[in-house]
Amino acid sequence: MILEQITEPKQIQALTVSELKILAKEVRSRIVEVVSKTGGHLAPSLGTVDLTIALLHLFDPLKDRIVWDVGHQAYSWKILTGRNAQFDTLRQYKGLSGFTNREESPYDAFTTGHSSTSISAALGIACARDLNNEQGHCIAVIGDGALTGGMSFEALNHGGHLQKDKFIVILNDNEMSISKNVGGLQKYMARMLASKSYNVLKKQVWDFSYTLPANIRRSFIYGAQKLEESMMNILVPNIIFEDLGFKYVGPIDGHDIEQLLKIIKRVKNFMVGPVLIHIVTQKGKGYPPAEKNSELFHGTGPFDLKTGKQISDGKQTWSELMGSTLITLAQKDPKIIAITAAMTAGTGLTKFEETYPDRFFDVGIAEQHSVTLAAGMSTKGLKPFVAIYSTFLQRALDQIIHDVALPKLPVVFCIDRAGLVGEDGATHHGAFDLSYLNFVPNMIILTPSTAEELSAMLFWAASYQEGPVAIRYPRGTAIHSSVHKSLTNFNPFPAIIHSNKGKIALVACGDAFFTAEAVHNLLAKDKIPAQLIQLLSVKPLDENTLLSLASTCNYIFTFENNAVIGGMGARIAQLLATEPVKIINFGYPDHFIAQGKNSELLDEIGFTPNKLYKQIVQTLNE
Repeated sequence: MILEQITEPKQIQALTVSELKILAKEVRSRIVEVVSKTGGHLAPSLGTVDLTIALLHLFDPLKDRIVWDVGHQAYSWKILTGRNAQFDTLRQYKGLSGFTNREESPYDAFTTGHSSTSISAALGIACARDLNNEQGHCIAVIGDGALTGGMSFEALNHGGHLQKDKFIVILNDNEMSISKNVGGLQKYMARMLASKSYNVLKKQVWDFSYTLPANIRRSFIYGAQKLEESMMNILVPNIIFEDLGFKYVGPIDGHDIEQLLKIIKRVKNFMVGPVLIHIVTQKGKGYPPAEKNSELFHGTGPFDLKTGKQISDGKQTWSELMGSTLITLAQKDPKIIAITAAMTAGTGLTKFEETYPDRFFDVGIAEQHSVTLAAGMSTKGLKPFVAIYSTFLQRALDQIIHDVALPKLPVVFCIDRAGLVGEDGATHHGAFDLSYLNFVPNMIILTPSTAEELSAMLFWAASYQEGPVAIRYPRGTAIHSSVHKSLTNFNPFPAIIHSNKGKIALVACGDAFFTAEAVHNLLAKDKIPAQLIQLLSVKPLDENTLLSLASTCNYIFTFENNAVIGGMGARIAQLLATEPVKIINFGYPDHFIAQGKNSELLDEIGFTPNKLYKQIVQTLNE
């Protein structure tokens, strides 16, 4: 086993090509073995094994900084940069992160988790390198999906303008849309474009142009550029990168290690400003189930290693419930539109897309665009439902404020994965949406705790035309209530009073209500009466009920699955600031929460019924 002998990346530089190919197989086996137990981003990481090995064979990852976009394709990077022995802890509590993380390893050049950031980050590192008079290459690895994010093009535009040497962008095209182009002619063109002789000749032609009179020089340069562009348009795709100021090389078979080494080595050794290397890979490479269904294995839970069959309890998730309810609404109202940002399956909209393909829009990884697209639709009388994970929606805050809330457009935001999301960790926890939406005027924020409440809120929001509505719900299995909330005559604004006895009150929203309910039961066992209040609407608040509590209670304890700063409890404290009642907020602390099972993370931050109960009792006894 070659892999077992690799303890640091510099050992890879001494391997032969045949040994590198064996290493690639061993790394893929290791990834599949671990992810089948831990879950994770399998297909993307299997597709970049050969590229990872080529980069580590040619570069020093401490001097040459390599930035992986998102980081979900960097499992082989973790394995080969000294973390193989720990790889079984991937995405586990106090284990390895599922993404690159500077605190985890000096080989991780940038902490990632969201897409479309790598080119900006690598360009920033390149600028700092030059200002610090340092050496080394700066390399961004980005997938074709992440390239749909506008930030990527902003960075490409700026990178082309700066013309930094030793700055390389590797475009990992894993959609196979141009796989037919990876043939002999294209391999020849890739080698030619990366060759020293071609680039010396190009420079000589350019230098020669300066000897010509100005009026002739312009025509000469224009003709030469058109000749080169015509050749490349015939033989090479994506001429746009050349127009942006990058030297384009490719497309290259991303699973041909020998070819990768030849091309990347050539690019490494010439100085022609920024270079974009276009490689074509296959998601799930080396594991047949993932090759056949790369979307399913993009981000997967545990699965059977032999068959690839997913391990699931088969219960309906919150996302699936949202999607099925939206189909029901769309059957009645032809103006209802569904929008998502590269998360069709993740947000439960797969069946909606199949049922209403003309009323479904997946905009790619472009959250800002999705929000303003919805705003434009709503000005023409359509009713857009924008389904995006909480952690990704925060990328579109300006569009929410300026393009939707300011003009009071009736867009519905279905905020998936609100609260902790377990093993995906700090970059993906939906810990801030209540905070970043609370300060937005004209915004209504609803927080269901049960499946029935979510359905009722979606029905209500479908007919609301006075402005935007945000409905936040957690990841995982939808909780059904024995008390069905009617879909007709539903009013989300009055608080639900589950208990009205006692001099203390427990006020909760969303799925944090069940935590508050459990605390209420523990207090009852100690014969400590407490009022139990559930808020379906966080904005607007039921001010009458809260003011009534302030006049009858000594303490109000709030419960929410969101950061305490700026959340529901903070708004209640602000509302009741002049009242004599004492308000104590329970939620997420003012630090980023790492990965692990939700039960482990909640216990760590003290957000469990037993720990909260003890805090309340201690407070009452002070």
